[in-house]
Amino acid sequence: MIGIRFALYASLMLLFGMPLFALYALKGEERAHGQMLPFRGLAIGLALLATGLSALSLVMMTASMAGVPLLETDSASVSMMISETPMGHAWVARMAALLLTVSCAVAIGGRRSSTWLALVSIGSAIALGSLAWTGHGAASEGTAGTRQLIADIVHLLAAGAWIGALAALASILFRASAAMTNDRLRITHRALDRFSVIGTVVVALIVVSGLVNSYMLVGPAHILSLPSTLYGQLLMAKLALFGVMLGLAAANRFRHTPTLDRAIDRNETSKAVAALRRSLIFEMGAALTILGLVAWLGTLQPPMAM
Repeated sequence: MIGIRFALYASLMLLFGMPLFALYALKGEERAHGQMLPFRGLAIGLALLATGLSALSLVMMTASMAGVPLLETDSASVSMMISETPMGHAWVARMAALLLTVSCAVAIGGRRSSTWLALVSIGSAIALGSLAWTGHGAASEGTAGTRQLIADIVHLLAAGAWIGALAALASILFRASAAMTNDRLRITHRALDRFSVIGTVVVALIVVSGLVNSYMLVGPAHILSLPSTLYGQLLMAKLALFGVMLGLAAANRFRHTPTLDRAIDRNETSKAVAALRRSLIFEMGAALTILGLVAWLGTLQPPMAM
């Protein structure tokens, strides 16, 4: 279950974040025809992967709730899960959104690529947001439950925007040396610069929504006891890695990106590109580890539920 949750989170965040990155960081021709990234193929592949993972996740959740092995899950139980539970309704919305996403992704590559990329981002945002109903965000009721659910959705979308941008930047930077012409490097620098601005908003949304979630799931009374529980240990590891990501993001914005700009002017870019590549590797590694911890945390009882 943890592995499936991790893969589903990762695929949906990339599906949302990479087209969104293209919309704010690249210009028209750079989005079309796969000039910088093959957005059409990536979007179709990720949407199909997320569809398969969603189907498997539904069967696994049904088996878990019924208390039976995965292979003994019957179609009647799955149908009941779909029609009679909030998780099932969210699953239906996710599958519909993924169908829309695949349909729009097929059209990417022509003159209206920006429109289709925007529709892919909208469809994948709905699909990603639906994951909030499979976690702790949907456990509470009333006004408090609504606040927690909204915070969870915002947290998912902000994280997806960050991780998708990191993946897009890494794909652009990790090209053969012959492909890294000065024109391509200038586009890369502009994309990094634009992401720095968007990244500030993304970090603010992650912090605010994370604080709301922590208050609802942990509560002030349980803070001191966090180190003694598995949930608390995983949460503290997640927060530590988030701090690492903030440090790396700050280094990219205030050190590596300006260095690349100067290096392009001097036509001496190898060291600047290598430094950016190293930073992105560490930042992406921390992000994927956080996703693994989130997938694990979703299977554990938070302190407020004990």
